[in-house]
Amino acid sequence: MFAMFITPHLCVVHKITATTVMAAYIQRVLALCQALCIHFLIGSSPHTCVVGTTSSISQTLGCFSAMHPLRRVLRAHRCLRWRPLASVSWLLLRTCRASCNLSSTTCPSPERQQEHGVQKDFSSRLATGPTFQHFLRNASVPQENLSSLDVEDPPPYLTVDQLLGRQRKVYLETYGCQMNVNDTEIAWSILQKSGYLRTNNLQEADVILLVTCSIREKAEQTIWNRLHQLRALKTKRPRSRVPLRIGILGCMAERLKEEILNREKIVDILAGPDAYRDLPRLLAVAESGQQAANVLLSLDETYADIMPVQTSPSATSAFVSIMRGCDNMCSYCIVPFTRGRERSRPVASIVEEVRKLSEQGLKEVTLLGQNVNSFRDNSEVQFNNAMSTSLSRGFSTNYKTKQGGLRFAHLLDQVSRIDPEMRIRFTSPHPKDFPDEVLQLIHERDNICKQIHVPAQSGSSRVLEAMRRGYSREAYVELIHHIRESIPGVSLSSDFIAGFCGETEEDHLQTVSLLREVQYNMGFLFAYSMRQKTRAYHRLKDDVPEEVKLRRLEELITVFRKEATKANKTSVGCTQLVLVEGHSKRSSTDLCGRNDGNLKVIFPDVEIEDVTNSGLRVRAQPGDYVLVKITSASSQTLKGHVLCRTTLKGSSAYC
Repeated sequence: MFAMFITPHLCVVHKITATTVMAAYIQRVLALCQALCIHFLIGSSPHTCVVGTTSSISQTLGCFSAMHPLRRVLRAHRCLRWRPLASVSWLLLRTCRASCNLSSTTCPSPERQQEHGVQKDFSSRLATGPTFQHFLRNASVPQENLSSLDVEDPPPYLTVDQLLGRQRKVYLETYGCQMNVNDTEIAWSILQKSGYLRTNNLQEADVILLVTCSIREKAEQTIWNRLHQLRALKTKRPRSRVPLRIGILGCMAERLKEEILNREKIVDILAGPDAYRDLPRLLAVAESGQQAANVLLSLDETYADIMPVQTSPSATSAFVSIMRGCDNMCSYCIVPFTRGRERSRPVASIVEEVRKLSEQGLKEVTLLGQNVNSFRDNSEVQFNNAMSTSLSRGFSTNYKTKQGGLRFAHLLDQVSRIDPEMRIRFTSPHPKDFPDEVLQLIHERDNICKQIHVPAQSGSSRVLEAMRRGYSREAYVELIHHIRESIPGVSLSSDFIAGFCGETEEDHLQTVSLLREVQYNMGFLFAYSMRQKTRAYHRLKDDVPEEVKLRRLEELITVFRKEATKANKTSVGCTQLVLVEGHSKRSSTDLCGRNDGNLKVIFPDVEIEDVTNSGLRVRAQPGDYVLVKITSASSQTLKGHVLCRTTLKGSSAYC
């Protein structure tokens, strides 16, 4: 008995020629499975199979080896269903041919004879490929190291040269959250290593990749509209140029899968959030004119070994993904179904990435995760027997309490020690994961920003229970008071959903009162959009009319702006440290930056004193820290007069 780990080599191969070919293929695979006593144990990811040998299988193997190649069998959209079977059969074909020395010309068919040249090339590459023993030796290699193996050991229908970009130009568009920004940088890092070039000119692109969002219906509709615009660009492509390839990456690819391939024929590739390593292979398959997809979710993919390539060379800040996925299973949220289960990067890899960013001169890092403060690094065995998770008072989880691992407080401590002149932020947290040690660390470290995002979603305990948020309004308000006591002057932001399933007018008014009570500095407010696969989709009724949702949303926005203006006006007359980002979009004579609370600050672009070099007068540049005296405030912006250029540590005497 022996076991195999099925790697994502064969998500999509090539075009089917007839239904009978698929039927014959399945019949022969099943015959071989019976002969080998194969029992599939197929989970969500990874896929495994256990294979038992028998004494006489020569006849079955001979017929199997004579099958028409897989490239003539699997249709793109069907492969999303048949992928585990196709992967197993391909691996068995390679194994059996290597060990039994079978000829690829057994039982020839008329169609096979017509394509003898293609078959000969396929068979020769298959025969000279790695043996099954080679496969077993590498079966335990961590997923982070598979990218190098893909080049050394390409699937039998591709050559190493076909996996290379050959200087084709890639145009990337990013939609949605900060995680998608980071995913864009990861995808580009992978493609760059494969020989692709980056372009910011849509007209000169050979490959267009859209990194998508599925959190709301409006986000997906934006992508459908964009694809409609790109259709003309693809159809009018001059024949003298290589064909234009269009790909959908990220959450929308994961959620809709084959619906995209069936609805938009201009889409050539799909890659889910855990499949970016497979982009070179998918693009190579697409070069043959076929659609290609890999939308498998992973239990361990974190891209820990991939250094994201900053998409803006003049950027002063960067996003660093520390964990992926979410286990909270809030009833309204699609994230667990598009991003998978929670898994965290090793602390060492995160620290190394932040150190490299510091060496590149970046002045701000934002630690990213769908539930960033539930970070748990279980890669260090000695920490796996530690105490269980400590939650915020009055909060609970929808899953069994987890134990062990290095937690978020440890990571935050390590990251903040790398460079005292580098600001550290994090988003997006869950309110349940704010133990006292995290709050105390934020208070003590000058370079950890005194700004916390505390998503409430609703001010009604009844609605919060329906959302499966794990807390009541009272517990949430108590946490807010505790945060403000622990971190004086902290800036708070939050998320709210208007018109969730079953929300009454009274529930809505409780949310309005929470906005008034807390007085957030920043807010992100949206009307509820039901998503398929979520618990709300299966268990609840989207019974709040659209016009009522929009009215309630407008009321929430109005109240938020009024209260945020009050909160931000308390900064008038104060001196604040601002990290300069560049010129203001509205005025070339003004500069723009962000304060510790992540609020935008506008100030004149004039000569100022550099306190680190006595007597020197300079103009502030992106990446500089400056002191600004605030003169006015609105719900979203502060304005002031710039005083001098300084350092983060040197500013503590003034702020």
